[in-house]
Amino acid sequence: MGSFVAKPEPEKEIPILVKQEPIEPVSEADENKSRYKKKPSLDVPPPAVNVVDLYICLVCGSGSDEDRLLLCDGCDDSYHTFCLIPPLNDVPKGDWRCPKCLAQECSKPQEAFGFEQAYRDYSLRAFGEMADSFKSDYFNMPVHMVPTELVEKEFWRLVSTIEEDVTVEYGADIASKEFGSGFPIRNGRFKVSEKDEMYLKCGWNLNNMAMMDPSVLTHVTADICGMTLPWLYVGMCFSSFCWHIEDHWSYSINYLHWGEPKTWYGAPGFAAEQLEAVMKKLAPELFQIQPDLLHQLVTIMNPNTLMSHGVPIYRTNQCAGEFVITFPRAYHSGFNQGFNFAEAVNFCTVDWMALGRQCVDHYRLLHRYCVFSHDEMICQMASKANSLDVVLASAVQKDMKDMIREEQDLRDKVRKMGVKHCEQAEYNLLQDDERQCAKCRTTCYLSAITCPCSPGRLVCLHHIQDLCSCPLTNYTLNYRFTLDDLYPMMNAVKQRAEFYDEWASHVTDTLEAKLDKKKSLSVFRSLINKSELKMFPDNDLLRQLRLVTQDAEKCSSVAQQLLNGKRQTRYRCGGGKTQSQLTVEELRSFVRQLYNLPCSLPQAPKLKELLNCIEDFQQHSEKLLADETTGTAEIQSLLDVSFDFDVELPELPLLRERLAQARWLEGVQQASTQRSTLTLETMRRLIDQGVGLTPHPSAEKAMARLQELLTVSEHWENKTSSLLKARPPLSIEALSETAEKVAGIPAYLPNCLMLKDSISRAREWLQEAEALQDEDSIPLFYNLSDMVIRGQDIPVQLGPLKQLESLVAEVQAWKESAAKTFLMKNSHFTLLEVLCPRCEVEAGSPKRKSKKAKDITQHSKKKMVKLDCLSDVEKALSETKDSASALATLGEVRLQEMGALSSLRAANESKLLPTADCMGLKVCVCQNPPMGAMLQCELCRDAFHSVCVRASSDSRSAQAWLCPHCRRSEKPSLDKVLPLLASLQRIQVRLPEGDALHYLVERTVSWQQRARQVSSSCGLPDLEESFATPPSPDGKLTCLTPEWNRTTHDQMVFYTEQRCIPLQDLSVELEELMVEGLLLQVSLPEITQLYHVLLNGLRTHHTNERTSLQDDDPSDCDKLKQCNSQGKSFPQKDGLIKEGVNGAEKKAKRRLEREAVEPERRDKAKKLQNKRQKMNKEKNLERKAASTSSSHSDFSQSDDSEEEMCPAEGCQQPEGDEVDWVQCDGSCNQWFHQVCVGVTAELAEKEDYVCDNCTISDGR
Repeated sequence: MGSFVAKPEPEKEIPILVKQEPIEPVSEADENKSRYKKKPSLDVPPPAVNVVDLYICLVCGSGSDEDRLLLCDGCDDSYHTFCLIPPLNDVPKGDWRCPKCLAQECSKPQEAFGFEQAYRDYSLRAFGEMADSFKSDYFNMPVHMVPTELVEKEFWRLVSTIEEDVTVEYGADIASKEFGSGFPIRNGRFKVSEKDEMYLKCGWNLNNMAMMDPSVLTHVTADICGMTLPWLYVGMCFSSFCWHIEDHWSYSINYLHWGEPKTWYGAPGFAAEQLEAVMKKLAPELFQIQPDLLHQLVTIMNPNTLMSHGVPIYRTNQCAGEFVITFPRAYHSGFNQGFNFAEAVNFCTVDWMALGRQCVDHYRLLHRYCVFSHDEMICQMASKANSLDVVLASAVQKDMKDMIREEQDLRDKVRKMGVKHCEQAEYNLLQDDERQCAKCRTTCYLSAITCPCSPGRLVCLHHIQDLCSCPLTNYTLNYRFTLDDLYPMMNAVKQRAEFYDEWASHVTDTLEAKLDKKKSLSVFRSLINKSELKMFPDNDLLRQLRLVTQDAEKCSSVAQQLLNGKRQTRYRCGGGKTQSQLTVEELRSFVRQLYNLPCSLPQAPKLKELLNCIEDFQQHSEKLLADETTGTAEIQSLLDVSFDFDVELPELPLLRERLAQARWLEGVQQASTQRSTLTLETMRRLIDQGVGLTPHPSAEKAMARLQELLTVSEHWENKTSSLLKARPPLSIEALSETAEKVAGIPAYLPNCLMLKDSISRAREWLQEAEALQDEDSIPLFYNLSDMVIRGQDIPVQLGPLKQLESLVAEVQAWKESAAKTFLMKNSHFTLLEVLCPRCEVEAGSPKRKSKKAKDITQHSKKKMVKLDCLSDVEKALSETKDSASALATLGEVRLQEMGALSSLRAANESKLLPTADCMGLKVCVCQNPPMGAMLQCELCRDAFHSVCVRASSDSRSAQAWLCPHCRRSEKPSLDKVLPLLASLQRIQVRLPEGDALHYLVERTVSWQQRARQVSSSCGLPDLEESFATPPSPDGKLTCLTPEWNRTTHDQMVFYTEQRCIPLQDLSVELEELMVEGLLLQVSLPEITQLYHVLLNGLRTHHTNERTSLQDDDPSDCDKLKQCNSQGKSFPQKDGLIKEGVNGAEKKAKRRLEREAVEPERRDKAKKLQNKRQKMNKEKNLERKAASTSSSHSDFSQSDDSEEEMCPAEGCQQPEGDEVDWVQCDGSCNQWFHQVCVGVTAELAEKEDYVCDNCTISDGR
């Protein structure tokens, strides 16, 4: 609590009465005592003497023996030493006084002992300056640097020293009512700030403490300065307060507001008589003169002296802001360390009541006056019984009972002594000094004895004989109350206290009840509620009841929580103890605490049962932990039981450790049962887990075995890995020896298994190689290459591998040589595609990159025909056992090629007839309508713009002109091809390219023979003779713009720039021979000669047609040229159109009948011809009706939806599983059927595809 210090204004001084110690004469008998002396403030003048008498002895009257003549220092009288009684042997040293002066001094009244009042007034500031100056000068250092121990030592040194005198001043017992208080008070001189208003009513404010409700002094009507009103103390260094006890043995409280410390010494109240006895023993003469010496605040004695005589003494240093409380009859003393300011007051509590009456009896013995009348205070409280505190009422009732009993005994005694006259007196109206006993100075209240002889004199009933010498019958008994008046007052207080006493008795019985008589917690609560209802005081008994109840409620809550087993999680992190958990010992102590409570709790028996279960759990756990063969299930079940115990069990960590060990052992055992699960990583993981486990014999054994196994496994793994990576590879025998050594290791070792697998594969490979060498047939290149690849992947030394690798290298070299011979530069065809017959006649450029198939409507699904694509042919060739089967397979592909090409030729011929819709027709690689100068392929008979294909083909060459689709290779001469075949036969390896080359050579030779036969049967010139006929001088045919190859449509005119073999009058045999010759990927003179024969042999027929055309209309040629230049069409003759169409259809029909084509191809071709015929008839009908409708139907566009057709030349309109789409990666981004452009599903996924139009237009 903060202090409120009232400091005076600088210009105004508050007078402070300061006690000053006088100098006390010290006799030789008093030298053994320590007295604190101070010099008197005034000197006493000496008495007047006769000058003559100074020179003679006043005893004998003689002036002789001057050397033995003594002169009195007080009166100057002279005495011989031998005349004194008793005589003196020598002249005394120092001051000497005659017997007359001694008698005069002894007859003087005694002055105040120890202290005297100073006559100087100080202001607080002036006193502080004086105090600080004194201390600083005395110790020769700043006041704040002087240690308290040094001041204490010096103080007691001065007290015990007789020769030194030090005078200090003490502003003591300053009335706060007159000069103000250090605490805030209402209506004081200083305004209280808002933050200090809380201290106005605070109990620690000394202005309030003495008069608080629980204090007995509240019922004292008078204001007692220093007891009910605080006193102020302004101290300085060495200023002291002597040994004393408080008035009426009351409590005292002292608060040091500010300043330097105050040193206190105190003795307990029970040692008061012991301390008094020691002082009387050490200074008996002082107590004989003044029996109440210790009540005068003038006696000081070193605490060490008291302690040496067995008196318990305690000391403390009170610093600023601290309270010091002294208890009843507790002697205390002390001194100030320096300038400070303190405030003190007395207070009395209920427990002081009995001590207060004892104090009055003690004062009576010492003849000391009382500060207030104890009996008056008791009666005053009894008169307010209804509003009196029950505890205080109980104490008042007891004290009043003793008071009435004593008063009755005294009145009976007085009556027996002869006092008959009684009279009531209002002693409460008299001042205290007017009703004091003349003998013991006790303040009378209930009764007193007076005598008419001395009206102002009275005595108490204890000292009736000390009143006067008159007979007792003359005395008058004056009383305040009759006994009949006192009993009702006592009964009223008693009735007020009985309720409390009854309640207190019940509480005491409840708190002290034994086991079988303990009350429930509800009884304790009801007692507390009753105390609150009756407004019983908050005393120790009630506080004890509340404390016991609170403890019982806490114990009940904890017990219920333990019984409920509240836990937040099943497992705690780390398994550590939480703040709410109890140990088993704590639980056991808690159970004992429950049974030791003054009340009975229903949870106590249940908690006792829980404790028994926990103890059983501990016993079971101890047995289980001692068994090394315990399984995880048993440990887990025991741990599950512990979940119901919200108690820290020391066995739980051990059980969890054992559970972890058991699980680890089971994991090791489970991993060891199957070799495939015991990997190196598993062993390392198990070892890492095992390292963190608590050591256990079984776990350590398993750990040792596992570490040993891991070491061995890692050794052999590393060694096996080095063996497998050895270069050159090791032999199979060396590796087999290592494999036998590691076979017994019970672990999964990948390198060891790889070694075993490598050995197994090596043996299988050697067996296959041996079987391959022992076979009579020539091995396939596919099998040979596969064996080499597999052999290279086996890290074992294989003897035949090098021989096979060299053989494969020779085959690769041969394939490269063949590719250089056949393949054109930057060709997208493979060697096998070039050498094999074309199984996909409508194919364009192969796909280079996969595209998503275009979504189309699924129609009837048909299974793909065998050998429909190159992959099928390659697979079939690889599966054949000998060359004969391979040649037969290729023969089937040739038949497919011829049939498909025949259909394609017929379709292309029909779409170029004048009856076709030119605007809807798409030709050439650019897929645009025909216009202007065109080139027609001799093989597929399709038309191409000369500007689109001139860069890649020369239409003026002496050879037959082939389109980019049909020109697949360089077509080397047979002389270059035969050495390739011979070198392949020396290699003795079968490969699809070799079989294809073999078949190509045989087909070429066969074609030569057929060409000779056909030429002889058809009446053509002998081709052998024609071989010697040189071609035209320039090596090229003249390319004009003849009328016979002019084709006129309704929309535009186009013409062929080069001459083509006319097919109208060409026999099937010659056409088939010419087609197959052009299909051969070998250049033969017979092919060139046959081409010239067929082209030149029909020149006359075309010339006649030109003449006929000119005869019909001489100006037709000019009109043709004019229409061609203006992009216009001109009318044609229906007869010629019809004849041309019918002739083409008849020739196509004859070819289909003679070709050995599959039934499906034949049916498809027939359907195609029927569509053409129907279309041409419809066109003729439209022209006859002069219809201007633009029809876009042609051979490439069927009656089905547009999504079923693709832009490829001669779309095959696949159905079912054959419908797979691919998108061009060139500039057109058009979609094509894979089967129509010759792209397999595998190629579509891996490579890009660029159509023919984009290839030509981009210059690829």
